[in-house]
Amino acid sequence: MAGDNSGNSGKAGTALFDLTGKVAAVIGGAGVLGGAVCHGFGRAGATVAVMDRSRERADVLVAALKAEGTRAAALALDASDKASVERARVEVEKLLGPVDILVNAVGINSSTPFFELDLEEWHRVLDTNLTSALIACQVFGRAMVDRGQGGTIINFSSASSEIPLSRVLTYSVSKAGVNILTRYLARELAPHRIRVNAIVPGFFPAEQNRKLLDEARTEAILRHTPAGRLGEADELVGTMIWLASERASGFVTGALVRVDGGFSAMTI
Repeated sequence: MAGDNSGNSGKAGTALFDLTGKVAAVIGGAGVLGGAVCHGFGRAGATVAVMDRSRERADVLVAALKAEGTRAAALALDASDKASVERARVEVEKLLGPVDILVNAVGINSSTPFFELDLEEWHRVLDTNLTSALIACQVFGRAMVDRGQGGTIINFSSASSEIPLSRVLTYSVSKAGVNILTRYLARELAPHRIRVNAIVPGFFPAEQNRKLLDEARTEAILRHTPAGRLGEADELVGTMIWLASERASGFVTGALVRVDGGFSAMTI
């Protein structure tokens, strides 16, 4: 029938989220959330560099990715040390090719009460969560600019970056910084066709918050979450693929995209 394109609609939709030919570097890729992103990118056709402080955990994940048919490599790095990140960038380019997609998924938390918080802990959390994102954006962003083919950077923010949650001051400050870094770089790098966005997860069980999610706190979170449950790592993947795809989100930059079960919409 003339004008009937129903047979092609599925293919067109799939093409929007096809990352074939792209190289994605996921820093913090061996964590719970980073690992889900690595699997999602691989299933969307991307080549994946799993970059993590723990080479052993990265190797385990890469083995699983390769079993699914994904081209992948594991690289160890200290995300808060610029020389280490630069070495890792050079290595991933040798192994897999230039990076098109950068994800900053490194994160640690701290529940130390305000008057007991010392500067060593303050700097440790800020260096891990914020300084590492700055360094990676400098190192990989410069490579993207020099290459001249555009690119995509996705930072991990947090639901605590915009509202003052109890018991996580330093973490919240670091993620608020990630928000500003993301928006600044979206402006700075747009002329180079590099898009910079952040995903803002709600509450997902992961290494950095396992100690904080005791029964009482979890119940309080669920009362404040319209979805009535914690998130599952795989529920971040669709948003990450959308942000990574130039076809699907080519006009999206400087955005903070919430995946929080409605947490940020809840009031009294």
